[in-house]
Amino acid sequence: QLQLVESGGEMVQPGGSLRLSCAVSEATTHLYTIGWFRQAPGKEREGVSCISKSGVSTVYAASVKGRFTVSRDNAKNMVYLQMNSLRSEDTAVYYCSAQTSGGHMDYWVSLLPDDFDSWGQGTQVTVSS
Repeated sequence: QLQLVESGGEMVQPGGSLRLSCAVSEATTHLYTIGWFRQAPGKEREGVSCISKSGVSTVYAASVKGRFTVSRDNAKNMVYLQMNSLRSEDTAVYYCSAQTSGGHMDYWVSLLPDDFDSWGQGTQVTVSS
């Protein structure tokens, strides 16, 4: 079964930056669309960003567009989320997830959690002064 492991979360001051990493357990990373999601206490899980299989397409939630950048290195089985200009409202547990059931074109991306079927354990990001 595909495993995903997030890392890079920590406490940072408002305006700061973090880079989250998602390590994928298989060398077939290039077959999977990868999404980043987050969940704050008392709130539903929401889509943050998504990158297509080869990276040709990306999508961002309106709340992070212009501040966050998603990228991937399929040769290293890694996906990244660069987060700049962090705000207190970015505080959440961040998850990466893979869409493994297939059948999608390379440019397909989604911010809907129900479209993804393999999840990491999450990494905590806290933005606070």
